Amino acid sequence: MNKTKKKVGLIVWLIIVAALAVACVLTGLGGEKAETIQETMRDAVLHETNRISLFGLMDVNPAFISGIVVTVVLLVAAALIRIFAIPRFKYVPGKFQMVIEQVVSLFDGLAKSNSPWRNGFLGAYIFGAGVYIFVGTLFELFGFQAITTNGTSISLPAPLSDVNAAIAMGGLSYLVIMSGGIAGNGLNGIGKTLKEISLLISMSFRLFGALLSGLLVTELVYYYINLSFVLPVVVAVLFTLLHALIQTYVLTMLTALYYGEVSEPSHKEKKKVKSKAEKVQSAA
Repeated sequence: MNKTKKKVGLIVWLIIVAALAVACVLTGLGGEKAETIQETMRDAVLHETNRISLFGLMDVNPAFISGIVVTVVLLVAAALIRIFAIPRFKYVPGKFQMVIEQVVSLFDGLAKSNSPWRNGFLGAYIFGAGVYIFVGTLFELFGFQAITTNGTSISLPAPLSDVNAAIAMGGLSYLVIMSGGIAGNGLNGIGKTLKEISLLISMSFRLFGALLSGLLVTELVYYYINLSFVLPVVVAVLFTLLHALIQTYVLTMLTALYYGEVSEPSHKEKKKVKSKAEKVQSAA
């Protein structure tokens, strides 16, 4: 019985592979491209041609629309979880509560382990940034379509595949790091943060380059029709999941690490804190 099932399954797979091979050959015989592969990949980076009208006010990059959609979805989801889910949390957690607690604990632990002095705000920020990067990167997998100003249909990309969004995320993370330096060491914290000014460029363009590379590879595979069956699905899922996990970890880790470094009190401040603690203990 098992051997018969295996034979039937093998035959089905062979039929599917043969059908896809025939389709690749037939679709690759003709058809003209609207633009060359160079133009396609250039527009994926610069968005000079395929732009979207924002309520008729201005033409914007598709990634800007993606950013708005992801932001609204996350805000609505956060509000619904806070209003309907969190008040019903129990001492013995259910599956959904377990997932939420694990995610929060992950970023909270990352903040505490890298910044033992000041980590309350840091934990909240890297949680928000990490969720936005992860969800925003996975957003392109859904393939939501939008109409460009040229009347053509385009699949909305990940928000951070636009260099402006990546620079904004990197700049915001750098400002958070600077705020930690100011809170921990005052004006000296600004100097400590400015010494790492290259971090701003590093975080921004590492994020942009990683997400853009996945977008370009997918565009390249989709461009050639004889490769556009099954393979794009595998490529898109692998690249997107890989980038979502890696870039979320990298940016949150760098932010937490440098935040903890610049917010660490100087030796004099540490002595003051210790002396205060000793007085409290002696008084007790």
